[in-house]
Amino acid sequence: QVQLVESGGGLVQAGGSLRLSCAASGRTFSSYTMGWFRQAPGKEREFVVAISRTGTSTINADSVKGRFTISRDNAKNTVYLQMNSLKPEDTAVYYCAAAPVYSGVSRVYDYWGQGTQVTVSS
Repeated sequence: QVQLVESGGGLVQAGGSLRLSCAASGRTFSSYTMGWFRQAPGKEREFVVAISRTGTSTINADSVKGRFTISRDNAKNTVYLQMNSLKPEDTAVYYCAAAPVYSGVSRVYDYWGQGTQVTVSS
């Protein structure tokens, strides 16, 4: 069982930056691929980025390439999402999630956080 708690969301102007954190409970954090997903009002949840168990590989959605960076600290059981050059279309609830396999497909993710709101004003 893994419990995930996101933090770091908020309101930022377009072009600004935010750093999200996701703290995981349990001693098996390093066994999971960690991913970030987001859901905007009226839209389906979409994949953002994922990072492998060791942190050596990442997958990025085209919409965030060059702007968002995922990283993890297995000693701290924490995954981060650095978001730069934010756009109004990045406004969404951001969720972190854990999966037993390396993938950007949401259905393979077994554990989810409660989400944190990110709002980008124009």
